Amino acid sequence: MILQTTFLFISGAEIAFILFIVVMVFGADKIPEIARGLGKGMRILKDATNDIKSEITKSAEKNGIDSGLTKEINEEIKRVKDNIDDITGSVKRKF
Repeated sequence: MILQTTFLFISGAEIAFILFIVVMVFGADKIPEIARGLGKGMRILKDATNDIKSEITKSAEKNGIDSGLTKEINEEIKRVKDNIDDITGSVKRKF
């Protein structure tokens, strides 16, 4: 038996059905308020993660931890990716 994972691979008809259910449950006048609330929540989450990243970076620099090492590793990974792209050429995998 072959099992297929279909996480977030939904068709247009399924999206339309979900939107129909959302309109029926919340009403057309509440949907913009819900979208604004979700947008504000996402923004707050993004700001919080950026604050945490900056605090970690400041703490690492303050304690003498070399953050340049991660930059070097990222550059090396980028070089390897570029080399792989050069080798594979126009052949790409499609998932």
